[in-house]
Amino acid sequence: MNLDRKGAVFAKNDPPHKMPVLFIGHGSPMNAIEENQFTEGIKNIGATIKKPELILCVSAHWETKGTYLTAMENPRTIHDFGGFPKELYDVVYPAKGSPELAARVKHMLKTRDTGLDFGWGLDHGAWSVLRHLYPDAGVPVVQMSIDYFIEPQEHYYMMKQLAPLREEGVLFVASGNMVHNLEKADWTKIDEEYGFDWALEAGEKMKRYILGNDHKQLINYRCHGKSFELAIPTPEHYLPLLYALSLKEEDEEIKIFNNKAVAGSILMTSFKIG
Repeated sequence: MNLDRKGAVFAKNDPPHKMPVLFIGHGSPMNAIEENQFTEGIKNIGATIKKPELILCVSAHWETKGTYLTAMENPRTIHDFGGFPKELYDVVYPAKGSPELAARVKHMLKTRDTGLDFGWGLDHGAWSVLRHLYPDAGVPVVQMSIDYFIEPQEHYYMMKQLAPLREEGVLFVASGNMVHNLEKADWTKIDEEYGFDWALEAGEKMKRYILGNDHKQLINYRCHGKSFELAIPTPEHYLPLLYALSLKEEDEEIKIFNNKAVAGSILMTSFKIG
């Protein structure tokens, strides 16, 4: 990879190609190693996308004060969970990093408190979905943290500043779950398609706002009553949805996939923009 005179990331040989944007409901870490309807959905959507030059990933599992970007050449695979089979801990996703992309994003977000990080890596919110999109780990990845000190509208408008990167071959992958309440989960039904009434109600409203381009309603998620309160007890899994939607142009198509609920209180709904 190289930087042109304006600081844009570009490939030496390939012409520019506008990349889509993905929001992926990642669910259980076990989805990293299982073959199921959700991993199949991720693979199928990946097959519709031209291979990107680079990936910028926002995961629910890296919260910081300020915004940070992984800037190392070789980000480590982080196993940030407990109580799972050894097979899951043995997974390594050896994608290269891109210090150039990290520096470019930092420059584009110069109005924000943005830093370069050399100690994090790729957490399971990132690699558990990326290994189904690109099993050979052949696309360099930069992970971006979520600043837990700023409001939803700040996340949304901050990310909008990065829209030009789509024209430079950068695929945005936002990983979370738009309905995610582990305290209310029915773990006896983790392998079943099952959602509580409030989870399904919140999910249907969210989908209506997503397909209707009504991003204001999604930014103001705290104003939608009890179902949203239960669906989003903490914002870290929901905010990646706003990151993805901020990059959508008015006339772009949205394709929804993996539109299922599990364990009552987790919605795997995902979408592709463009």
